[in-house]
Amino acid sequence: MTKRFPEGFLWGGAIAANQAEGAYNVDGRGLVQTDVTTGGSVDKPRYATFVDKDGNPGKLPSMGHTAKLPEGATFAILEDEYYPNHEAVDFYHRYKEDIKLFAEMGYSVFRLSISWARIFPNGDDKEPNQAGLDFYRSVFEECRKYGIEPLVSIWHFDTPLALEEAYGGWTNRKLIDFYVTYAETIFKEYKDLVKYWLTFNEINNTVMFLDMFGDKATDQDYQEAYQHLHHQFVASARAVKIGHDINPDFQFGNMICGITFYPGTCDPKDILENQHKWEQNIFYCSDVQAKGRYGSYAKRLWKEHRVELEITEQDKQDLLAGTIDMYTFSYYMSSVVTTHQFDDTASGNFSIGAKNPYLTYSDWGWAHDPMGLQYYLEKIYDRYELPMMVVENGLGAFDTVEEDGSIHDSYRIDYHRAHIQAMAEAIENGVDLIAYTTWGCIDLVSAGTGEMRKRYGFIYVDKDDAGNGTFERTPKDSFYWYKQVIASNGEILE
Repeated sequence: MTKRFPEGFLWGGAIAANQAEGAYNVDGRGLVQTDVTTGGSVDKPRYATFVDKDGNPGKLPSMGHTAKLPEGATFAILEDEYYPNHEAVDFYHRYKEDIKLFAEMGYSVFRLSISWARIFPNGDDKEPNQAGLDFYRSVFEECRKYGIEPLVSIWHFDTPLALEEAYGGWTNRKLIDFYVTYAETIFKEYKDLVKYWLTFNEINNTVMFLDMFGDKATDQDYQEAYQHLHHQFVASARAVKIGHDINPDFQFGNMICGITFYPGTCDPKDILENQHKWEQNIFYCSDVQAKGRYGSYAKRLWKEHRVELEITEQDKQDLLAGTIDMYTFSYYMSSVVTTHQFDDTASGNFSIGAKNPYLTYSDWGWAHDPMGLQYYLEKIYDRYELPMMVVENGLGAFDTVEEDGSIHDSYRIDYHRAHIQAMAEAIENGVDLIAYTTWGCIDLVSAGTGEMRKRYGFIYVDKDDAGNGTFERTPKDSFYWYKQVIASNGEILE
């Protein structure tokens, strides 16, 4: 048993369009990069597939949404490859069944994303795709039927592929206008159905990826990454301003991949390195979106890689006028930062570092650190003093279906119990935390590995890593446990 959460606290779960919907080529939807990304595993990377300028098929390692094509090549779906996101878990056709199950758990909030390519298949279309607009309207109306508040991500790693190919993606300033047109369209369309919006999912992953590349990341890579981010910051700010004009009740959040960084030793070099890690990977993005300006340390970051940021006076005004209303983030694990040599390496959610001897790790190398969530909440709230939402938190694990069809996932219950207790402590210490949406409420395709066996949900989906299965939904033990947690507003956790 733990302390009750504040009255009106929002409990729920989260999915992403590209990992759950499927129906990748249905009702006029355009392609996104996950549609040309193969399955993988913890030991095998996912690949983006393409056809080169001579018509030859090829593939290159892809971290979901960062693949760079060879000169003259175009992304392509190849006949002999398997693309798990094509069907995903078929939320597109089963959303009424799924939302009913969420309602049975007692959800008061459901986080999902809109696929940009369902609304504007090519990204730069003159008119939106009506079938796409109608689909999400139906989804939101279904949520409202059960008293569930939609929490909507406008962009969740799914820029229309046509924009990547025709304009080079977010390094091109033109994408700001395309995104703003898309955002304004859905704001007007759903102004009476959606209150909570997130502009860009885990926006800081763009710089975190560079950490993964290590010394292989060139100054040009940093130039492109920081310019890419700047264009997204401006797009986010302009969208927030327009959204507030359309409906003053709209509440906008950023979405940060939240990782708690610890210094590996008390060596002053480690302490300073750890501070710099927070600045680059966490504060760089959230300072711009929450404060409307770049932090003073940004000049150091740019100087380190000779970055010349193209930023206009209008951009600066837009950033200041379009700050967020709430701070939202994902949290799965923590990471150790050290300047010293180390033997054991940790990994997970686009972060690498030394293993922490005080923590245990999942089958995919992710640190189990609920106290790190409490630390993150208190540190961030002290910095911004904005209402906070934990919009992703979960354990990817192997699940076993018993002969009677039951799934006993006590490990998932233990994981969430510990993190809910950590949130309760943070609230007790003064943090204004208003929502918790677990990742995910239902099994879906893993973004990092493309697997189904890496399961997160309270609801089991009968589909395997090769795409076989009935797609039947089965509540796990954690389903009934979370139902009790919600009914008691976080007080009963056993």
